[in-house]
Amino acid sequence: MSFLNLDNKTFLITGVANKKSVAYFTAKLLIENGADCLFTVLNEEIKDRVEKLFPGKKVYLLNVEQVEDIQNFGEILKQDGVKLNGFLHSIAFANYSEGMKPFHETKLRDYLQATTISSFSLVAISNAIKDSLDPKSSVVTISISNTKATNYGYMGPIKASLETTVLFLAKSFSTFSNIRFNAVCAGPLKTSASAGIPGYIDNYLFAEQLTMRRIALETIEVANTAVFLLSNASSGINASGIVVDSGMSSNTFDEKVVHAFSKNS
Repeated sequence: MSFLNLDNKTFLITGVANKKSVAYFTAKLLIENGADCLFTVLNEEIKDRVEKLFPGKKVYLLNVEQVEDIQNFGEILKQDGVKLNGFLHSIAFANYSEGMKPFHETKLRDYLQATTISSFSLVAISNAIKDSLDPKSSVVTISISNTKATNYGYMGPIKASLETTVLFLAKSFSTFSNIRFNAVCAGPLKTSASAGIPGYIDNYLFAEQLTMRRIALETIEVANTAVFLLSNASSGINASGIVVDSGMSSNTFDEKVVHAFSKNS
């Protein structure tokens, strides 16, 4: 028996879009360690992509903006007799089509849509699949290490909301199960999703200099933590946010970074 003990366990994975995503690396690691995975995707195009990445694995269509879709998905899992040992929530979206704006200019429709997809979907899906989750399951969501970054825009407060949601889901589910909820709070990553955030590359390069090793955080490092939290090896961790940013958030006043700024100011 391995330390993670993932043999014959089954996990629901959301958010796989390509080989660069946290969800992809997490699913790959789970499968390599003996687990089975099933997936949800937004549309047929992504479904075809995921089926090629993970041949033979079940892929369900699910639009988290549609309440009925989520409810129906929960019923489908029960009808299919699926028993889950965990769930990775790795879904996020923000509309930056008009470029980055000051936070006070955020449009209500954009804020509500991003909240529905990026935060409330964790609540809705968890509720819909609760009867398919083993009473000792683990639910993990992917957040960010510093929700106060200015050019993350209105997604900062929404990710902060997601982390609070983890706490209250843990409290709520504890009334009838031992299901755990945790967040992996990751530093800036080089993913396809992040590429759509205006000015993100500057944050990424700055974060790399703030890491104590001077090497950017890798997606696989975030996935490693997610897999650990999904496994029973992390059974004592609940209602928590685990920061994975190679020390970035603890290194704000790094002397080399301060010196570089002072020299160029």
